[in-house]
Formats: sequence, structure tokens, C-alpha cells
Amino acid sequence: MTPEMALEKRNNLLRDGYCVIDNIVTEEFLNELREETERLIANHEEPPDLVYQGQHVNVKREDNAVIDKLLSWEPSYNALEELGLGDFKTGGGIIILTKEPKGPPLYWHQDWMQWNDPLTLSPWPQIIFLNYYLTDTAVENGCLKVIPGTHRKRIDLHDQLVPAHEKGARYIEEDHPIMFSDHPDQIYVEVKAGSLVLGDARVLHAADRN
Repeated sequence: MTPEMALEKRNNLLRDGYCVIDNIVTEEFLNELREETERLIANHEEPPDLVYQGQHVNVKREDNAVIDKLLSWEPSYNALEELGLGDFKTGGGIIILTKEPKGPPLYWHQDWMQWNDPLTLSPWPQIIFLNYYLTDTAVENGCLKVIPGTHRKRIDLHDQLVPAHEKGARYIEEDHPIMFSDHPDQIYVEVKAGSLVLGDARVLHAADRN
């Protein structure tokens, strides 16, 4: 990235809670990741409480050479450094997420869990997620959607949500009028295979049906 592009991406992350960096993963490594992730999910049985996440497979770097390669991927670290985020460290694993054909949507949620910590109020991200995409995404196949700015400012939707994941949201009905709703400020994040989405863990995000 040029310095100007890096500054723009950084400002996007700080202001909106996410940014997109294209062409992070090479075509050769992309094919390697596709093959390995398909192998890892081939015999995976989706637990009933994870139906909204789709295939949800946790893999630690020490257990898989391809995942270790991804978590050591130099272009990603270079991008983080250029954005001024070079001090962030990996948690040591990944989650493989898929949306099977006709798979249900993913409810609105945030991935931040330290709400009682004053760091919640920080203008800077404290935890970021790195989403690598192995296929092109669009509205039709359930791409990521976010509500920009919700990592730093409460909106009406915050007060209407069922607590995320294991605290209740995994057990809601698919026709829940709030958790799967559209919001006037939402943005669909459509990306090309090989792209990387950086997201502040506090930003409200979801995904529609595939």
C-alpha cells in the first residue's frame, strides 16, 4: 500500500469499525487454503446451537501446518504495520466459517466481551478480527454486513438485541424480528477472494442468508 492508501484504510477502521484490504492472499495460497479448509469441514457435523454461524470449525496453529502458515502470513503483518497496528498479536487459531447453500442468516452481534472494562471506551481498537475470504462474496451468498460506527457509539439496535452467542442469541427463532432485521445504516461488505477484512471486535455485524 502507498502511505496515502494505508492512512485511508486506518481512518476507515477507526471511524467505521472495519476496512477492506484487497489481494492479501496469493492465488496459489488461496487454492491451498481452499483445499485444506474443505478437508477440515468435510466430516464436520454442525452442532444445533451453531446453526446460524454455519460450519464453525476451530483450528489451532500447532495442529495444522496450513493454518500456521496463514497465521504467519507476511503480507498480513505488513498491512497491519502499515496501518500502525503492528503490535497486534494472533490468538493462535482460526475459525472456519461457511454459509451452506440456503443456510440461515447470522444475527446481529459484537465480538467484544470485555464490556465492564474501561477499555471499551477506547477510540482505538483493542481486539480486531481478520476475515480472510476464499471465495467472492456478495449479498446473494450472505456476505458480511456491518453498521459503521457502532464500535464507538450506541444506536437504537443495541438496546433491542438478545445477548450474543452462548448468552442467548444461538437459541433464537429464525424469524426473530430484531436479530435478523435490516438496519437503515447497514453496509454490505462485498469482497473478492483473497481479500482481508479487518474489523474492530466492538462493531455490530451480521450476515444474510446464502
